[in-house]
Amino acid sequence: MDIENQYPIGHASFVEFSTAAKESALGDIQFLPNALEAAILNLDEAQLQTPYRAGGWTVNQLVHHVADSHMNAYIRFKLGLTESIPTIKPYEEQLWAELKDVASIPINVSITLLFALHQRWYAALKDLDDKSWERTVFHPASQKELSLWYLLQMYAWHGRHHVAQINGLREKMRWGIGVS
Repeated sequence: MDIENQYPIGHASFVEFSTAAKESALGDIQFLPNALEAAILNLDEAQLQTPYRAGGWTVNQLVHHVADSHMNAYIRFKLGLTESIPTIKPYEEQLWAELKDVASIPINVSITLLFALHQRWYAALKDLDDKSWERTVFHPASQKELSLWYLLQMYAWHGRHHVAQINGLREKMRWGIGVS
């Protein structure tokens, strides 16, 4: 397995809540669409259909996956902010990546979606009081309650992770590198 290319920024790590850590993670949420758009800038169709590593998703699948994942994330946060320990819905991300919309819809549709989604998501989170980050959701697949603070860190990492995978492929293939 190609761990370096699979996890170019390493596995997600989690820190105790602090204003500085919160602002950093919120910045990742706010600016992920820009970073992802820069990572795919000027890639042609053949490049978009290239897997970022052997056995991995194509760049096209990665971009659509980020949109799918972050739509789910936004809903998870909204549920966590409005309900008492709601059970969130897991989804089969591998199967979603194989659906027809991923193969047939241009990635600019998902990039556009991400700009709108992240604007809403950031607006929902940027002014939360510190206590709100302690709210939890229940993830039935892991049988755990997860705090909104944990989820913020996870999705901030998630976006950086996939941008780094694409930029790593660009570097490896000498396609020029986007901005991360």
